[in-house]
Amino acid sequence: MPPPFDRHVFVCTNLREPNNPKGSCSAKGSEELPLLFKQELEARGLKKGIRINKAGCLDACERGCVVVVYPEGYWYGGVTKDDVKQIVEEHLVGGVPVERLKLKPYDK
Repeated sequence: MPPPFDRHVFVCTNLREPNNPKGSCSAKGSEELPLLFKQELEARGLKKGIRINKAGCLDACERGCVVVVYPEGYWYGGVTKDDVKQIVEEHLVGGVPVERLKLKPYDK
């Protein structure tokens, strides 16, 4: 049986203590992102094919707000509410990831 969704979007909503050096996606505004993604998909009639989920820690909060799109496994960092429409339009609809938000690999 195929997966019920074409794409699955995870939005980190992790909340750490305010003094944590990693920060947290929630403190950076991620709590409002899932609803914004859902509203944008609903407006385009795409809600059935794309699932939006809140995620716990994705271990990149210092680079948040973090959003991951599967099945591609494409990671976004520094996502704001102003980026949601572009991610939906270009990546989720058009199939082309938003390069300026790509979460770069950590330096070793």
